[in-house]
Amino acid sequence: ASRVMVASRNYADFASEATFEIKKCDLHRLEEGPPTTAVMTREEGLHYYKTMQTIRRMELKSDQLYKQKIIRGFCHLYDGQEACCVGLEVAIKPTDHVITAYRAHGFTYARGVPVREILAELTGRKGGCVKGKGGSMHMYTKNFYGGNGIVGAQVPLGAGIALACKYFGKNEVCLTLYGDGAANQGQIFETYNMAALWKLPCIFICENNRYGMGTSVERAAASTDYYKRGDFIPGLRVDGMDVLCVREAAKFAAEHCRAGKGPILMELQTYRYHGHSMSDPGISYRTREEIQEVRSKSDPITLLKDRMVNTNLASIEELKEIDVAVRKEIEEAAQFATTDPEPPLEELGNHIYYNEPPFEVRGPNQWIRYKSVS
Repeated sequence: ASRVMVASRNYADFASEATFEIKKCDLHRLEEGPPTTAVMTREEGLHYYKTMQTIRRMELKSDQLYKQKIIRGFCHLYDGQEACCVGLEVAIKPTDHVITAYRAHGFTYARGVPVREILAELTGRKGGCVKGKGGSMHMYTKNFYGGNGIVGAQVPLGAGIALACKYFGKNEVCLTLYGDGAANQGQIFETYNMAALWKLPCIFICENNRYGMGTSVERAAASTDYYKRGDFIPGLRVDGMDVLCVREAAKFAAEHCRAGKGPILMELQTYRYHGHSMSDPGISYRTREEIQEVRSKSDPITLLKDRMVNTNLASIEELKEIDVAVRKEIEEAAQFATTDPEPPLEELGNHIYYNEPPFEVRGPNQWIRYKSVS
């Protein structure tokens, strides 16, 4: 009888959906903004929770593999910012487009790339999502254009993608992301201008995690109202630690673009728990107490978990089961990423162009004469 009651609790006694109050967005050149309430179903909540927890655990595993010198080179982790990529992804369609900067692991997963392929890419193995050739900063999949290493350079590319969306008339939008550290780049303002003139369906998104490398926003920018930086482009300032707030704002922004009103700018106020990259301990320009305060008061996963438990959308035990399953998935992915072979030397000259057979190109062609001995 007890087993029957447990099963009944698991499937029948939970609420199917709940309505939540969310923080009002600050507006620029908009008469009205996203709603201040959001409905979340139990199924949606479980999906958001598992996705954010997977990204968190994947990044912590990446930290561990980097410290073991299995991951080498540049590596910028996303833990703390999970509500941004998850809230944005669930608000748009798979046919819409996303381009971001080098803190890209979370977006790569949210766009559909399995954890094992992401970790294998980080370790430079042939089973990686870019066959081990991209590494941390250069991951791609369908309708996801990276992962770009040059600060701010992805923003003009995003406008180009939005121009293609408009040209082909498919009513698609492009999410173009950059950080507060890139927000002072001149090419971004040039892109704003072109996007506004041509009414491109481009959502410019500044992930403001308060520090550009080791420099606080207050020291880097005369104006930290990044959502107003488009001047003639409408803007929203959003609580980037709340997945529902991000989701509703992104839905609003996408509808704005699809209605032919041109670009819109979103500033997501968020926070990164790690340093800028793995070479930055992250505590020389901010205190441990500051990081701990954000973790205790604003953590995106904890906020979602508390909401779901308090409104009977899920039980603590059920969410713990998800945690266990996620950790198992991450461990299995890490095992693959550390045992899969590296790409052979003769692969170096391949994939210069999309969908073309290998051919000799000035520069890489010298390697095609050799074979890998590993």
